[in-house]
Amino acid sequence: MPIRRLLTFAAILLLAGLAPVLLVRAAPFLQGIENWVADYRVATMTPSQPQQPDIVIVAINEDTLARFPYRSPVDRAFLAGVLRTLEAKGAKAVLLDVLLDQPTEPEKDQALADAIRALKIPLVVSHGGADEGLTEGQVAYLNAFVPVERRGWANLVKDNLDGTVRWIFPGKTGAEGHWQAGVVPALATHLGLNPPRELTPLAWRGRPDAQTAAFRQFPAHAVALLPPAWFKDKIVLVGADLSDRDRHITPFRTAFAGNAGVLPGITIHAHALSQLLEGRTAPAQGVGLAVAAGLIAAGLGLVLGLVEISLWLRALLGLGLVVGIWLLAAPAFARGNILLPQIGPSLSVMLGLWLTDIWRGRRDRDQKRFVQAAFAKYLSPALLDDILKDPSKLSIDPKRRDMSYVFTDVAGFTTISEGMDATTLADVMNRYLDGMVKVVFAHGGTVDKFIGDAVFALFGAPRDMEDHAARAAACALELDRFAQGFLAAETAAGRPFGVTRIGVHSGPASVGNFGSDARFEYTALGDAVNTAARLEGLNKYFGTRVAMSGATAGRCPDIPRRPIGRIVLKGKTEPIAVFQPLTADEAAGGFMQRYQIAYAAMAEGREQARALFQALAAERPEDGPVALHLERLDKGASDDLVVMSDK
Repeated sequence: MPIRRLLTFAAILLLAGLAPVLLVRAAPFLQGIENWVADYRVATMTPSQPQQPDIVIVAINEDTLARFPYRSPVDRAFLAGVLRTLEAKGAKAVLLDVLLDQPTEPEKDQALADAIRALKIPLVVSHGGADEGLTEGQVAYLNAFVPVERRGWANLVKDNLDGTVRWIFPGKTGAEGHWQAGVVPALATHLGLNPPRELTPLAWRGRPDAQTAAFRQFPAHAVALLPPAWFKDKIVLVGADLSDRDRHITPFRTAFAGNAGVLPGITIHAHALSQLLEGRTAPAQGVGLAVAAGLIAAGLGLVLGLVEISLWLRALLGLGLVVGIWLLAAPAFARGNILLPQIGPSLSVMLGLWLTDIWRGRRDRDQKRFVQAAFAKYLSPALLDDILKDPSKLSIDPKRRDMSYVFTDVAGFTTISEGMDATTLADVMNRYLDGMVKVVFAHGGTVDKFIGDAVFALFGAPRDMEDHAARAAACALELDRFAQGFLAAETAAGRPFGVTRIGVHSGPASVGNFGSDARFEYTALGDAVNTAARLEGLNKYFGTRVAMSGATAGRCPDIPRRPIGRIVLKGKTEPIAVFQPLTADEAAGGFMQRYQIAYAAMAEGREQARALFQALAAERPEDGPVALHLERLDKGASDDLVVMSDK
């Protein structure tokens, strides 16, 4: 494949594969759709898992708050009691997702502060700073209330476009210049894990079934009453589960009505912690996957664009590829843990198909211009128009094929032309060649080249012709009629002109573009071409104007002819049969019938052959083949085999 075409395909692949990736990320509307379809797969196709055995949520719910005289802040003494109870019942670690940024009742505040410091099991308490909207006073109070080693940023990372939580917050550098982990990574560190320090996609935990939550959850006010076994060696997350605060959009909102997909912060922390505990990875996603999917989709569109089918079928198959991308997304997520992008690759398929179609259109236009420029002077207008409508019928790369060839030459024209001035010579030759070309074109032939006054025409290239031999033979007869009429007209006008001799042969040859990088031409090469040229020259020896080989004559039985002989060309060992094609009137006359009888007698070696040819010579002394064979018979020849001593 040419380098230029490969570069074009590479450019289409890159443009169609990468442009939609950039477009989706730059266009909020498209990115929103991409996010929604990905979230819907997460919400509906996340594989079910048993309820998480190591994590328990202790929820501060409406029933809990109803036990106190005020809703906010949460009663500090109550929280202190929950922490001590959890430790007493054997909890492994505790996350307290309550922001302790302002004083309440001093005694209760002190009770909670003492409990936080005295707790012997790992404990992480939510922390915030100025970036989270806290005032200097709130930050100072919070820092004094919660020891540094117990802190963890309470942040949840939300998508700027739709506010959905999709990542685990790793942490950040605080005002003091030290790294502080998020609440979940901080607790994971206390548990001996090595949590990531970069933004990590959330691998949401599947529910066991529609009725069972992913995590066991108890109301905070019931902790003291519940069996210790329910908390022993468990990681307990304490936080709010209220309808009016600390609820956040998650991918589950795409499939569940109401607040079912808008989860409490403490539940989101539970999903994140379970991911770190279990070493699960989130579905593969991101820019790298989007680029890879886009390039593959663009490649499919490009390949489809190159298929030789109708535009409507190509568009229908392109739509089928897009549907296939959408159908593939479900098993890729459910079985391969891959969140395939869908909007970008869909656009890549269509863009790849469209760009390839544009390239094909330009290529076809260039090809038509090339064909028109290259063959306008060689092909008949009807044949050229046919090829322009369907360039696939044209083959210009060299190949071997079966064809017929017509060579013409004007006898003695070199000498005649020396007596003409340039203007007269140009006028005569232009009119003569114009007439000859029109005859060739009328029979569907291709004018290969002019060699002075000679014309070389092909039949069967550049387009295949099953009847190329019959066309070539009929063309030779009409060329002869035109040339005889042209000779008579020029003679009558007082301008000398020669007899046109024509050779016709059929056989295989190599045809196509031959030449150098600087210049090439469309032509045919091979022994069959040389034979046709030699037949044209033999007319002088035969005393004829048109000589046709048996290879051509055998393929056009409807064209009348008379045999001239079995000719062994110079340099050859095998004879070829040579005929003179005839018009219907010539073939119908008694002379040609008597010639056939005389020739058959000669070919069979019968003695009466000489007498028969003598009678024919008396009738038409100017007939070339009769004179040729009578002379041969007079010299002792006994058959129709003629061995040429020169070309």
